[in-house]
Amino acid sequence: MKIKCSFCNGKYIKNGFQSNGNQRYKCRVCQKRQQSGYGYNAYKRNINQNIILFTKEGLGIRSTARLLKISTTTLLKRIVSIARKINQPIISKGKTYEVDEMCTYISNKRNFIWLVYALDKNSKTVVSFNVGKRTNKTLSRVLDTLKLSDAKKIFTDRLKNYRYLINEKLHSVKRFGTNHIDRKNLTLRTHLKRLNRRTICFSKSLVIFMAVLKIYFWI
Repeated sequence: MKIKCSFCNGKYIKNGFQSNGNQRYKCRVCQKRQQSGYGYNAYKRNINQNIILFTKEGLGIRSTARLLKISTTTLLKRIVSIARKINQPIISKGKTYEVDEMCTYISNKRNFIWLVYALDKNSKTVVSFNVGKRTNKTLSRVLDTLKLSDAKKIFTDRLKNYRYLINEKLHSVKRFGTNHIDRKNLTLRTHLKRLNRRTICFSKSLVIFMAVLKIYFWI
């Protein structure tokens, strides 16, 4: 049986046996090793696509691990690995945005955390987000991205921090100005259990929370 390297598509040669008795192969080009078949489900080629699908559908960590028949530890590592490869979308210049914050928990319900994100008013896509305390520093990470894109207008709620962070000519707090992002908040709370107001499914780790949001927003 001819086996090609799954990393560089090079040719393999036999290279001893695994501890479970399976034949091991070594690539002549990149020198990486693999075996002809894997019994653990985490090694299946479509596993990452299933993780992305279940994450976007709002399944929790334990639910996803049960369906895919892999350990929760492996699943968490895969989610972080997938998220690292996701790049923030390129933002077009001269667009109009809506910015808002959502409150949730990390680790326990006494540890409040805020999700701040910006929504393109026309395409309804999330162009930037940040997670942290409800401070100028957290808000600035999102707003600076919009300023660099020469935003035409930025709609927000009446949170006083925005008055100091956004130029008066760009800023607007008019009625119904944040309709789209308010509706997006409802969609997020419906799709992702970890964002529900009353839930026991809140994130235990900020790293995992950020990774899940990147997958949900940008894949």
